Amino acid sequence: MLTAAVVLAVVALGLSAAHSKVNKHKPWIETSYHGVITENTDVVLLDPPLVALDKDAPIPYAGEICAFNIHGLEAPFEAVVLNGTSGEGQLRARGLVDCELQKEYTFIIQAHDCGSGPRGTEGKKSHKAVVHIQVNDVNEFAPVFREPEYQAAVTEGKIYDSILQVEATDQDCSPQYSQICNYQITTTNTPFAIDRNGNIRNTEKLSYDQEQQYEIQVTAWDCGQKRALHSVLVRIDIKPVCKPGWQGWNKQVDYEPGTGSKQLFPKMHLETCGGPLSSARTTVELLTSHIGKGCDRETYSEKSLQKLCGASSGSTDLLPTPSAATNWTASLMTDSGRDSDLIFRFDGHQAAKIPGWVVPQNLTDQFTIATWMKHGPSPGLRAEKETLLCNSDKTEMNRHHYSLYVHNCRLVLLLRRDFTQVDTFRPAEFHWKLDQICDKEWHYYVINVEFPAVTLYVDGVTYDPYLVTDDWPIHPSQIDVQLTVGACWQGGEVTKPRFTQYFRGSLSGLTIRPGKIESQKVISCLQACKEGLDINSLESLDKSIKPSEPRITITGLERQSRPASDLRRPEGVALFQQLHIISTVTRGDVVAPNTDQRPGPLEEIIHNLDYCDILVLGEELRPDQESLQLQRSILLGKHLDATNSTSGMSIFGVDSMANYEDVIREVRYYNWRPAQLTEKRFRLTCSELNGRYTSNEFNLEVSILHSSSVREHISQTVAPPQHMKLVLHPSMIDELYPEHSSGVPSAATVVIVMCIATLVVVVVLGIYHIHLTHQQEVKLSETTKEEDGTWDNSALSITVNPMENLQDPQAAEEEASEEEDEDDDDEEEDDDITSAESDDSEEEVDVQLPRMQGTKRMNWDKTTISY
Repeated sequence: MLTAAVVLAVVALGLSAAHSKVNKHKPWIETSYHGVITENTDVVLLDPPLVALDKDAPIPYAGEICAFNIHGLEAPFEAVVLNGTSGEGQLRARGLVDCELQKEYTFIIQAHDCGSGPRGTEGKKSHKAVVHIQVNDVNEFAPVFREPEYQAAVTEGKIYDSILQVEATDQDCSPQYSQICNYQITTTNTPFAIDRNGNIRNTEKLSYDQEQQYEIQVTAWDCGQKRALHSVLVRIDIKPVCKPGWQGWNKQVDYEPGTGSKQLFPKMHLETCGGPLSSARTTVELLTSHIGKGCDRETYSEKSLQKLCGASSGSTDLLPTPSAATNWTASLMTDSGRDSDLIFRFDGHQAAKIPGWVVPQNLTDQFTIATWMKHGPSPGLRAEKETLLCNSDKTEMNRHHYSLYVHNCRLVLLLRRDFTQVDTFRPAEFHWKLDQICDKEWHYYVINVEFPAVTLYVDGVTYDPYLVTDDWPIHPSQIDVQLTVGACWQGGEVTKPRFTQYFRGSLSGLTIRPGKIESQKVISCLQACKEGLDINSLESLDKSIKPSEPRITITGLERQSRPASDLRRPEGVALFQQLHIISTVTRGDVVAPNTDQRPGPLEEIIHNLDYCDILVLGEELRPDQESLQLQRSILLGKHLDATNSTSGMSIFGVDSMANYEDVIREVRYYNWRPAQLTEKRFRLTCSELNGRYTSNEFNLEVSILHSSSVREHISQTVAPPQHMKLVLHPSMIDELYPEHSSGVPSAATVVIVMCIATLVVVVVLGIYHIHLTHQQEVKLSETTKEEDGTWDNSALSITVNPMENLQDPQAAEEEASEEEDEDDDDEEEDDDITSAESDDSEEEVDVQLPRMQGTKRMNWDKTTISY
């Protein structure tokens, strides 16, 4: 028995070893898979399909696939084997997937073979492959509005770009189904419209009298065309409003030509709705864009008008009325807005060839192109050239010799010269960028060419090109050229000759004049209007209505003298304390005939200013030592603000002239180091209506007084003659030299100087009077003295009352006039000092007079005058 068991075990080991040797290979699958599953389904479409291969096939078990395993516990998918022999499998969801919860999944998958037997023992696994699954969205959600209802209010009589905006959302996960592509107002017959973004606007002016509130229903669609289940209610309230403005006038007035002027608004009045009105400004324009071209309804033809304006002869009409001789315009569309001239309308498909006998093929250095043109912006994102006039090769080549075209609202003149005329790099393209080119209005264009100078006139106003580009001349050839209007002829370098660069707009009176240019006077005459508006009866106007413009006048103290020490004070120097700003107009009273009465006087009016500028004249302010300053508290309660710079200060804002005065009077000038400063000059100007009316230029000059200049002024004022020497009392030194004392104010110094000057004059006059009296006594003396007698060491004490009349006024006046001649210049600076300020000195002054030899050889020595 034991022997038999051992034999069976050996046999079993042999069989197992044989089977192990049969399952030699691992299954094989792709390295990665991409799958798509539609939400709410369970089948995954894989690319490539899920198939596992095993090289052990067709050996049973070893060459068969038994399972696909997914690694990733969160992946809601499973893989099943459809055919173990072929290795085909399928990936499917364990439940319904939702795109709104998760849009993508990524996990690992492996294939397993069946091993060596039915039990799957000794099975082998494939490598790991990455599977990426994308969940496709289904349009399962409808748009839902964010608010249950919307409400807004508007004022009657206005057109709004956007009254309010409604907004809807969609819960789908994909952009196709989650975005809102359209909104719609479902309520019919409403004066409202809505755009793709949900903005609601009114399509006409609303009236409170007709409707006080509108209720409209709005729905929404997503980009998958799924409509909102519920519409949203929008309420729009209309507010009544008083309509200020001109009322009582008719929109249509009948006028019979040739009957002279006619009143347009005989019963018009201004409605202010009970509000205050400080001023009113009215503009009346004559709109003529609805009548043909130009600005006149019935006038002369273009040729007749050129004769009346004195235009040069020899011009060629390139767009004449169609006839047997001028049949090239017969195929063009016309708009007969006027009887005498046709308007040719180009829609981008019409053009005309001008016969070669009409105009010269090559223009000279002088010529004129003129036309009426109405043109708007070009359609499309990238505008093409739109040709008015073009002279190009008729065949073989595609060279433009000269042309006039519009490109991106720019007018361009191309002028290529021939090598026979010039052989150097020369100006070839002239560009103008003007608003008139694309404003859809009629304008008169004239291009004067005096090569290389080119000037454009638009409605009589000159414009130079903003850009000029150069090019080489065109090589001469025997190729004929073709002149066209409305497009450019392309006769060469194409399979079939054709027109290109079509014009879109209207033209009339297109002329070309070789060899001559027009003057600005003629050009202005050609485009001038023959009808217009006028105020021809000023006497009938109300007295409160002025055609006169207001005059803003600034007055004040134009010269100031300030000590340098004042500039260093914390409060600085106020520059415009005596400032006054007024506005006046000439009263429009009627002057009676045959009288000497002058026009009415200036009448002061009260209105607002919008800015005042204080400009520093000469050298700008140096921030390290000087500035203009204004306390911000001054601006409180006013509609004003201020800016400051080294050039000056600007005060701006619409406010009354009184408030401007209050603020400007508080502007102060500071200078921390005024040692080298002698004067400072400023200029003040004010404006109303943003510069429409400006004031006079008010100039202020501030003279700076220094202590050194004061001392020099004093010495020049009181300097005695050469035979006199002035000795000052010690107490006076402190008065005259404050920098060496306790600091007497500068004004007091000037007063003291005047006192000293007056004292010196009085003393000299007194001495002269005594001297004359003494001479008379000597002559009458009975005692004979020697002729060479002298005065020596005699002390004379004299008390003088400055208020006492002198006995010899004539002599005093002669002596005083000599003193005044020397001090005229100094006294001009001291005119402001009153007599009361100069009569309060009670000091004693010692005056030492040197020896002087008179005609009698008398000597005065050490004379002391006590005063």
